[in-house]
Amino acid sequence: MSNRGQNFGRSREVQNKIDEEYDQELEERLVEWIICQCGSGVERPEPGMVGFRKWLKDGCVLCELINSLSGANKPIRVIKSSTTPFKQMEQISLFLQAVESYGVTKTDMFQTVDLYEGTDMATVQRTLLTLGRKSLNNVNYKGDPNVFLVTAQENRRDFSEEQLSQGKHVIGLQMGPNKGASQAGMTGYGQSRQIMNNP
Repeated sequence: MSNRGQNFGRSREVQNKIDEEYDQELEERLVEWIICQCGSGVERPEPGMVGFRKWLKDGCVLCELINSLSGANKPIRVIKSSTTPFKQMEQISLFLQAVESYGVTKTDMFQTVDLYEGTDMATVQRTLLTLGRKSLNNVNYKGDPNVFLVTAQENRRDFSEEQLSQGKHVIGLQMGPNKGASQAGMTGYGQSRQIMNNP
């Protein structure tokens, strides 16, 4: 699987577009957060997309991350560093299962192959970003809370029946005369509009 040959032609163009979405600044923020969250046992990766991928590829750092966010109820009991592709992909998929139970939706998650083969590292970044946002209100969150943008909170408004009935009598600006505005002088559909400048 990981011995896939180079892409050429259209496939290479598509892969280049995907690689352009990778954000170097976001990588630095994510690395800082993951190291702070997991503790001193996690080493710093080499900068760049290739280094970031190597750092996460075996799944150990990801599993440590989700365990540190989960407190005493660690979702991944055994984390082993392995060189076999099957074990590495298994740990990545265990991380993804734990992240889904943590509250990250499937649409915000990367697939195992995106990380393992490095086909879409921008999606991996987005998943970690979403996980970071979800964990901001968690008691186990460590690090600077300003690393992630805070997601919007619900702002529910409850109107009384009287207020709702008053709203029925208000005429919107699009429904009627608007202080003399009209469509007089408009040209028909498909015709060019005449714009004249007065000296």
